[in-house]
Amino acid sequence: MQGRHFLNIPGPSPIPDRILRAIAMPIIDHRSAAFAELGRTVLEGCKTVFGTTQPVVIYPSSGTGAWEAAIVNTLSPGDTVLMAETGHFATLWKAIAARFGIEVAFIPGDWRRGADPAAIEARLADDKAHRIKAVMVVHNETSTGATSRIAEIRKAIDAAGHPALFMVDTISSLASVDYRHDEWQVDVTVSGSQKGLMLPPGLSFNAVSQKALAAASSNRMARSYWDWQEMIKLNAGGFFPYTPATNLLYGLREALAMLQEEGLANVFARHRRLAEACRAAVQAWGLEVLCEVPAEQSPVLTAVMMPEGHDADRFRKIALERFNISLGSGLGKVAGRVFRIGHLGECNELSLIGALAGVEMGLAAADVPHQRGGVDAAMALLRG
Repeated sequence: MQGRHFLNIPGPSPIPDRILRAIAMPIIDHRSAAFAELGRTVLEGCKTVFGTTQPVVIYPSSGTGAWEAAIVNTLSPGDTVLMAETGHFATLWKAIAARFGIEVAFIPGDWRRGADPAAIEARLADDKAHRIKAVMVVHNETSTGATSRIAEIRKAIDAAGHPALFMVDTISSLASVDYRHDEWQVDVTVSGSQKGLMLPPGLSFNAVSQKALAAASSNRMARSYWDWQEMIKLNAGGFFPYTPATNLLYGLREALAMLQEEGLANVFARHRRLAEACRAAVQAWGLEVLCEVPAEQSPVLTAVMMPEGHDADRFRKIALERFNISLGSGLGKVAGRVFRIGHLGECNELSLIGALAGVEMGLAAADVPHQRGGVDAAMALLRG
């Protein structure tokens, strides 16, 4: 098909040309002074994005590896953790914890909202013996387009007077949604490279508090590749304990520069504005957003519910074949029932309007009942 493909899945997000050019640099000796400078630059630069002055560990892996690192560095087999069922990815994190012999107390959810701070506080208040060792929450649930209120959950943990570690998955929210590791007293923040950081998949991150490091010094979980201690020791000089993903680190350096140039506050505001425009389009089409709590609707993506009797995957296939646009599929419990529009990373007013035009034409081509005017509604909001 002619023209540029519209990649509007909720990640991997489109990679800016600046970052592609940076990744195309020649490989260098990863034990050299030049590499040490690169390493120190990205390790320090990441702290600003996470909102921390504490260590940020970078792994050559997907976000799943960062989930595993958070578990094996802080918990022991038989420990209990508290999670909330906010969607597909919270459920996956639960499954990973279970494989390591962790008992998971799972607060059930309907996949239409974020984690409930009051429910977390109640569970912790009931845990008089402090059996729960960690509270683990997905900040932006990519499968549903719902965000959890991390600052309020921190307050809930404190109100319960509970010593549990606080772990947050920001794989799809980092560098797109306001996040404050230190201010919100998060102990382990998990993230990945392929969303708001605008990189290819392949890097994952743990931002780590002193409380988490203390837990890592006494927990009983075996680890080698994921061990924080070796990473942090060599990171002090800009190096890594094993061969790093050098060219992805070049890309990370460029991504951090781009975020700094725009300013994180402006980045977050841009994402909120584009999300509001996308939701205005959905409303004008007469369709329903999956996340039913307006304050929790994601700045990163919008999950749209299909009318009864219409298949989201059939619609996505027609939109791709006719208009060269990729939209996110429904996952887990909502497979076939929703499609997801990504509006994160390198996305602006014109790229969003192009994507919404593709969706509106796709709805018509797939004979999905809807009203015209979604694109006009989005443009009216953006003009205002």
